[in-house]
Amino acid sequence: MAETEVRVNRQIVLKQRPTGVVSEDCFDLVEVPLPGPEALADGEALVRNVYLSVDPTQRGWISRDTYLPAIQPGQVIRSGSAGQVVASRNARLPVGSLVSGLTGWSEYAVVGGNMSAVPAGVDLRASMSVLGATGLTAYFGMLDIGRPQQEETVLVSGAAGATGSVAGQIARIQGARVVGLAGTAEKCAWLTRELGFAAAINYRTEDVAARLSETCPNGIDVYFDNVGGRLLELVLDRIRLKARIVLCGAISQYSDEEPSPGPRNLMQLVLQRSRMEGFLVFDYLERYPEAAARLSQWVRAGDLRYRVEVMEGLEAAPRALRALFTGGNTGKLLVQIAPEP
Repeated sequence: MAETEVRVNRQIVLKQRPTGVVSEDCFDLVEVPLPGPEALADGEALVRNVYLSVDPTQRGWISRDTYLPAIQPGQVIRSGSAGQVVASRNARLPVGSLVSGLTGWSEYAVVGGNMSAVPAGVDLRASMSVLGATGLTAYFGMLDIGRPQQEETVLVSGAAGATGSVAGQIARIQGARVVGLAGTAEKCAWLTRELGFAAAINYRTEDVAARLSETCPNGIDVYFDNVGGRLLELVLDRIRLKARIVLCGAISQYSDEEPSPGPRNLMQLVLQRSRMEGFLVFDYLERYPEAAARLSQWVRAGDLRYRVEVMEGLEAAPRALRALFTGGNTGKLLVQIAPEP
């Protein structure tokens, strides 16, 4: 097989745990032998990765135990990926099929039954973004926990990111009025001009407290929180009766060496009889087909738009991860390490 004539597999492994914002010197590019088809055990397949996912949660994985064990020095950086099966001893993963799953920053990966087939006709980039983990996260977080209603006010932080941009549009599709927070004028313009947000706040250049009062004059019914920190405290001061706060992430704190002080005004949840709830997309595994079908329908109808930015080459993966924490991307960020089949 032509693919397996390449006997070297390049991978990026953790060199040292980061301090503060992640830097490229935390990683090593290594070469390891590539197993041939004869080395595969029953139920295994060899996948050539095409796209690697870059996500804020990886910053936690390389630092500490989270909902998954911490990546140890010398181990491949865990990530989502999409690629093509090039050798197989698994009937569910025939040679030539396109699959996605949690593998790592590696040109090739030996996988078992933890990979999912990419549906026929689905673009690989879409399978890693709007129809992948970030789109599913937005779907379940917004609809199951946020539950936006007609004419309610929904606020989304990290609104120009892969998850936030989809979550805000889902709320808009439900008839809510959506306000987003983003870090550049260009991102704010994308939210309002292309994605249908009612307003956008540039948290780097504007007085966020004043702008929240201006753009959400009647208070906030749903807050989809990707950021955490001081912003959550500002929002709690403005929640309405029976508000829902969806805790999706806290990217503003992932690089902190010590936990940040909690919001000082949690009593607002009591006074406003409101709810704050966290979740993980893995909680909804059995409902992935439902979410993918509705997201696909909205994309086809033109109601849901998404953006994918791609960096080229395995070597770019550490730089891409850093970009997530410096505001260097809009929408979903992927690293392409092989041509699409």
